[in-house]
Amino acid sequence: MNNLIASNIRHLRKVKGLTQDQLADKIGVNRAMIGSYEEGRAVPKLPVMQNISHYFGISIDLLINNDLSNIPDGGDSLPIDAKGANLRVVSTIVDRDDNELITLVPAKASAGYLNGYADPDYVDTLPRFSLPFQELAKERTYRAFQINGDSMDPIPSGAYIITEYVQDWHDIKDGKTYVLVTRDEGVVYKRVFLHPSGELYLKSDNPQYETYSVHLNRMLEVWKAVGYICTKLPEPDAVSLSKLSAIVMEMKREMDELKR
Repeated sequence: MNNLIASNIRHLRKVKGLTQDQLADKIGVNRAMIGSYEEGRAVPKLPVMQNISHYFGISIDLLINNDLSNIPDGGDSLPIDAKGANLRVVSTIVDRDDNELITLVPAKASAGYLNGYADPDYVDTLPRFSLPFQELAKERTYRAFQINGDSMDPIPSGAYIITEYVQDWHDIKDGKTYVLVTRDEGVVYKRVFLHPSGELYLKSDNPQYETYSVHLNRMLEVWKAVGYICTKLPEPDAVSLSKLSAIVMEMKREMDELKR
């Protein structure tokens, strides 16, 4: 099995055109460890195995039990495990009474979270807290992500989005807001629409930002937004630039219709 894991890691890395240094950075280990894995001198521990499987979009079972050299694209053509049976393991923290705590991902930690989200040791370094809200079910897993920018205005930059973990991506509801952890863009907060082709259309509430798509095979984690916490209070009768832009765009559409 060691030789199969070694050849699979080497094959997947070369298909993606990565150096050992680059792959090491992607999965959160040093370059020497990649060399050890590819030469069969060491076997990745479970958290590293999870990071490898998440990054390349394949299950751990495929990684350790199948020869991937026959898959020229390194796994991109494999069926997407949208139900989360094989790929997704969420790391959580509990208190001394075995109650699950809410892990907080500050904006400055978003880049690191992309590599460490499946590593219990990394998640343990993040702040965590509990909320006495009856709306938050005890049997579910929650996480808080801090957002930056005005793309989801009127929720202000710096707000903390409280989210619920989505194991089965078929449960994504069109038009609802989610925090998505993606291979290419990291952590994003958008309004999501699921297309039958497997594309997710990500829409900002601020009309100044264009809608774009991400394929499910580029997704790592999905978290449904259930609320937010903010230390900035809204000003009365304040009209934001995004709202003014929306009004102008709506007026322009009406004028174009009148002209036709």
